[in-house]
Amino acid sequence: MKQRIITGLIGGAAFIALTILGGWFYFALLLLLAIIGFMEYRRMNGVSAVHPLSLIGLAGTLVMFIPWDEFGLDNPAAIHMIWLLLFLLLTVTVLTKNVITIDGAALMLLGAIYVGYGFHAMFEVRNADNHGLFTTCMAFGAIWASDIGAYFTGRAFGKHKLWPSISPNKTIEGSIGGVVLSLAIAVIFALADPDIISVGHALLIGLIAAVAGQLGDLIQSAYKRVREIKDTGAILPGHGGVLDRCDSWLVVFPLLVMTGLLPL
Repeated sequence: MKQRIITGLIGGAAFIALTILGGWFYFALLLLLAIIGFMEYRRMNGVSAVHPLSLIGLAGTLVMFIPWDEFGLDNPAAIHMIWLLLFLLLTVTVLTKNVITIDGAALMLLGAIYVGYGFHAMFEVRNADNHGLFTTCMAFGAIWASDIGAYFTGRAFGKHKLWPSISPNKTIEGSIGGVVLSLAIAVIFALADPDIISVGHALLIGLIAAVAGQLGDLIQSAYKRVREIKDTGAILPGHGGVLDRCDSWLVVFPLLVMTGLLPL
């Protein structure tokens, strides 16, 4: 527990500092997390770091993550990037005469989109022209509030299991507590500066952060059960890997961007 607390304090302080600095500091942080996250993903699937599938998948992750317009380049359409990545992965299955199978190619495509676009959405929100730091803090605040609310409400009142076959410790009462606290934090942000975001939008953001964030956690738990592992990695002592810590973020931020609830 002591190691977990120390790691959490140091990692949290560094993350908050780089988020506040924004710009290329935040970009470098997310780029590092994206690379580590994909490497955890390919390791979970038993793929070597130098395997062609891994190399193409990592390249695809970076293509999905990089904000091309910030480098003065046209931002290629997402569907074009996805299709090109798919084409390259399928080509490998042909060139290896199915030694590398379509199943392996599909796994790397899934990982590149999941990790690459998830972190890209985080950068897009923070780097927005309109109050990027405020909306980023609001989104993270709602996500973390959901985690905290679910944990303490579940410990105090949890009786009914939410999804025992995937995550035996989560309860319906905890899940509801997480939603309530997430909504409360989102509304506090809206009241702090109503010119940036309305209370109605804040409630929708809090709801997405809580429900989708908890679902993101369950998605990662389900995957780890399939692979029969406890953590996705060990880079954060006491906390597991990058995907263990960012599972909610990778789902919530893309949804907030797609719905247009955050002013970008």
